[in-house]
Amino acid sequence: QALTESARVARNCMVVISLPASDTSGSPHARADDIEVGGQRGREALDRLRNVVGRMESSWRPASAEEGFEIVRRRLFEPILDKENFIARDGTARAFYELYRAQHQEFPPECREADYERRMRAAYPIHPEIFDRLYGDWSTLAKFQRTRGVLRLMAAVIHSLWQKGDRNPLILPANIPIDDPRVQFELTRYLQDNWVPVIEKDVDGPSSLPLRLDGEVPGLGRYAACRRVARAIYMGSAPTGTAAHRGIEDRRIKLGCVMPGESPAIFGDALRRLASAATYLYQDGARYWYSTQPTVTKLAEDRAEQLKRNPDAVARELDRRLRADLKSSGDFARVHPVPHSGQDVPDDLDARLVVLGIDHPYSKEPDSAATTFAKSVLESRGNTPRLYQNTLVFLAVDRTRLQDLDEAVRRYLAWDSIIAEKETLDLSPFQVRQAEAQRTSADETVRARIPEAYQWLLVPGQPTPQSPVAWQALQLRGHDPLAVRASRRLRSEELLITNLGATRLRLELDRIPLWRGDHVPVRQLVEDFARYLYLPRLKDPSVLPEAIRSGIALLTWEQDSFAYAESYDEEARRYRGLRAGQAVSLPDGSFAGMLVRPPVARQQLDEETKKHPGEVTGAKPEPDGKKEDKKDPQVPKTPKRKRFYGRVELDPNRVGRDAGRIAEEVISHLTALVGSQVTVTLEIEARIPEGAPDNVVRTVTENCRTLKFSSQEFEKE
Repeated sequence: QALTESARVARNCMVVISLPASDTSGSPHARADDIEVGGQRGREALDRLRNVVGRMESSWRPASAEEGFEIVRRRLFEPILDKENFIARDGTARAFYELYRAQHQEFPPECREADYERRMRAAYPIHPEIFDRLYGDWSTLAKFQRTRGVLRLMAAVIHSLWQKGDRNPLILPANIPIDDPRVQFELTRYLQDNWVPVIEKDVDGPSSLPLRLDGEVPGLGRYAACRRVARAIYMGSAPTGTAAHRGIEDRRIKLGCVMPGESPAIFGDALRRLASAATYLYQDGARYWYSTQPTVTKLAEDRAEQLKRNPDAVARELDRRLRADLKSSGDFARVHPVPHSGQDVPDDLDARLVVLGIDHPYSKEPDSAATTFAKSVLESRGNTPRLYQNTLVFLAVDRTRLQDLDEAVRRYLAWDSIIAEKETLDLSPFQVRQAEAQRTSADETVRARIPEAYQWLLVPGQPTPQSPVAWQALQLRGHDPLAVRASRRLRSEELLITNLGATRLRLELDRIPLWRGDHVPVRQLVEDFARYLYLPRLKDPSVLPEAIRSGIALLTWEQDSFAYAESYDEEARRYRGLRAGQAVSLPDGSFAGMLVRPPVARQQLDEETKKHPGEVTGAKPEPDGKKEDKKDPQVPKTPKRKRFYGRVELDPNRVGRDAGRIAEEVISHLTALVGSQVTVTLEIEARIPEGAPDNVVRTVTENCRTLKFSSQEFEKE
């Protein structure tokens, strides 16, 4: 009643107050002495009004963040009374504080201050980062009430976690169950835009992107890292979407996710994966935020999906990357990337790596596409059988990893096309920066997944000459260039020999055996090692002369190696230039000469040592050591051969190889003779039953003129 009466008098007082007077300074104000209405009763009513307004004003003063700790803790949790719970609280705060200090570069600077440990004890069991986000960011929303809004939200959060049996030591932003309808309602009711589809797609929900990424990557799924990162980003960015300084820093995201015993790097990886795949997640440097407007990521996703209908574009990009990677050939003389058939792989003497395309993936099934294609390349070159089979090994992509590689290449191509069309798409500078960052990330992902996918080395071999061809699959590890990894693994398994020992060569000569009678030509050995899968696979033919040099120089050559001769004289039945147990200089790149069986070489060497130096072979010394004065018998002179002519037909599919052998083994000997004049003529005759097309006629005729053929012509019937 007193308040009602005071209100009546105060109403009259307020009328006077609302009509300001002016003092000598000219400032409008109202004083109690100026109020004439009611006299003393008016002044008393005014005092009562001041008290009432003062009490109402005090009750609506918003609580600070520090006071919010106490309010929420007292309203929603029972007080800690026993010593055991106090110890648990302090131990939890200490464990988090030690984590922040030990890895201070991963978290905001204030976390390593001693005051932060006190804040964690005061807010226990809620992490202070939640209150910082609610009182610092969410309280800026017009409809969000600092105390009541925080209480409503945290009540829903705590009830949901309690129902789910959550056992985490603290409630972090990453633990807030945004997928719970009650929690989601409290987080979206204050936002003007439609955030529910954004949450369901990119933040939290049964079909959300973070949940899918956690399921695809076991290392992330173990910690639900993507889901926790997405929740932390949403809590720190949703209310500031229209602010000038949008988003939340990556260090503060980790602060809202990482718990003791976990590595911040795991959540950094989850953050990168989300940024490259989310539709509504934006990134600007180290800041991330969600928005209700799709990013260019959505456009990239659509283009990557469209590339599924254009596998040739993916194959071309992967072929380009493979060729760039295979410029480092390791110990292989040559590398053949992505052949379409055996015709694309030459039949030569040096060891080579054949890298199969994604059309021929490998699996552990008996007849995988990679094994079938590798067999066809090994057995033939086009329509002709392959001679030098022991020179090829094959590298194939893993069938289960191929899907990840294909997805990474499509994503890179999508981002690359967006950058190329940035003016047509009218992208903002921020979107251009985002697209460039995503393209760089996608490029790094492709580079990392190529060695992960191309991990199977298929090596043909035979235990014995009578055994069928067996295929050995070796798994490669590491991130070095493909050919380097392959050659290193082959060397470790002794499936690629870069340095052949003389004793090993002698062992192979006797085991197979490779001897042709009492000797074997070096050229024949080169072909044997390149041809037969039951022999060691040599890096290139030059490995064999090195082994021969070391074998001839051995003093124990009779037991461990062999002898060497330049040639064999059939008529005299002896070896010319026979040497053993001494250093011999063989011509580089030449495979002339032959290896001789040690017993046969020893017999000839013993016969030659019985003769004195300078004597004609077969002459015997006189008993007194003096030569008998005899005239040498007249030996009829054999007419000298002053001209050579030869003709040979070459395989048109192997002209280069056969012509090289002829030049090395025939022409080189003739041109080495003093004063010799050697002429080599190449004669070509082709019969074409169906007739040559006009384009072939033009091409061949023009090329013949360029190569200065003395005569050339296409004849008509």
